[in-house]
Amino acid sequence: MTQQSSGPRSGRKFNKQIALVLQGGGALGSYQAGVFESLAEYDYQPDWVAGISIGAINCAIIAGNAPKDRVAKLRDFWELVSSPSANWLELPHDMWQEIVRNTAATSALMFGQPGFFSPNVLRCWATGAAPTSYYDTSFLKTTLERLVDFDRINAGNTRLSVGAVNVRTGNFIYFDSARQVIRAEHVMASGALPPGFPAIEIDGESYWDGGLVSNTPLRYILETLPRYSTLAFQVDLFCARGSIPSNLSAVSEREKDIRYSSRTRMGVEMFRYAHNLRRNIGMLLAKLPDSLKDEPEVAFLQRAACQTTMDIVELIYRPETPLGPSKDYEFSRSTMRSRWQQGLEDARVTLASAPWLEQASPEVAVRTFDVTSGKTVTSADEVGLQRSLPKSAQLKVATHG
Repeated sequence: MTQQSSGPRSGRKFNKQIALVLQGGGALGSYQAGVFESLAEYDYQPDWVAGISIGAINCAIIAGNAPKDRVAKLRDFWELVSSPSANWLELPHDMWQEIVRNTAATSALMFGQPGFFSPNVLRCWATGAAPTSYYDTSFLKTTLERLVDFDRINAGNTRLSVGAVNVRTGNFIYFDSARQVIRAEHVMASGALPPGFPAIEIDGESYWDGGLVSNTPLRYILETLPRYSTLAFQVDLFCARGSIPSNLSAVSEREKDIRYSSRTRMGVEMFRYAHNLRRNIGMLLAKLPDSLKDEPEVAFLQRAACQTTMDIVELIYRPETPLGPSKDYEFSRSTMRSRWQQGLEDARVTLASAPWLEQASPEVAVRTFDVTSGKTVTSADEVGLQRSLPKSAQLKVATHG
C-alpha cells in the first residue's frame, strides 16, 4: 500500500503510504481544498483519506473521483455552497469585509446554504413532527451523489474513512471503505453536528458528527493494523496558538480554536510516545541473547513491537486577521476563495521544502513537521527549494499549532 511519488517540480521520490487527514470545521474546509490542490500539483496523491465532518465531505469528493477530476469536483462543491454571495461587491477595506462576513453568516443561519442544508421549520410545520435539528440536510445527499462516485470508493482505488458517533451508545465509529460499503449517508453522518443538523440513520442506528468525540482521524490511520510506514498530511482548521482576546467576539473565537485543536495535539503526542516505545522495544529485542528469546515476556513484547516510521506534516489554517466565532459557518464566496488560496500557498511552501525527505535517526519512529508555523515565507517561490527555514520550523518534535 505504498507508492513511489515525485512532485512535478521537486523530482523527489519516497516509498511510504500517503495519507490525507482532514479535520472538521464547516466553512473553514475550503482551506483543505486548497491544500489538496497543491498536493495534486506535486503528485502527492493519497492512498488513504480520512475525515471528520466537512473533512469527511472533502475526503469523499477526493476518493470518489479520478485524480484528474478531484480539484474540479472540490471546486464545484465549494462554489455551490458559496453561490448566494457570488455577486456580492468585493472591496479591499477591513470594515466592508467584516460586513460581508457577518451578512454571510447571518444568511447561513436564516436560509442555509445551497446543496448543503436548509431551515427545518417548514418541514416540521408540514409534517407536524417535533424538530430534532434546526436544519435539514437532504440537499447534501443529492450533492454528494452528484459529485462523488461511490462505486469508485467501494472498488478500493483510494481508501476512505469517516468518523461518526452512535447517538444511542455514545460510541465513536469509523465507516471505512476497506471494511464496508460506503454510501452518501455515511459521509452525512460524519457531518451531522447537533443540534444544527439531524442524526443520520444507518442500518437501524442513528449517528452524529464525529467531532463530538474526536475532530481529527489521524490516530485511526496510524494505529490501524496492519501498520504501514506513512507520510500523513494532517490539515487542521483550528489553530492552537493565538493572542489574548480583547472582546467577547474574540473570546468566543479563541475558545473554539482551543477546544477543537487541543484534542489534535493531545492525540499526536500520545501516539508519538506509544510508537517510539514500540520501535525501541523492537530494537531492544533484537539485542537479546538467544537464551532469553523464548521467554513469555519476550513473546508479549514482540506483539507490541513495530518498526514502521511515521511522518506527520501539519498544515494549519492560521487566518491573518480575527474572523469571529461565526467563521465556521461563514460561507461567503470571497472568504471561501481566500481560504482556498491560503491552503494552496501554505501547502506549496511546505511541499517545496519537504523536510520529511531528510533521513531520520534510527530510534525516532515519529516526526512532525510544521513548515509554515512562523509564516517566515509567503509563497513557494520564496522557498526556492530552500533549507533556510529554521530547523525548529521544519521539524517540531513536541509542539503544535
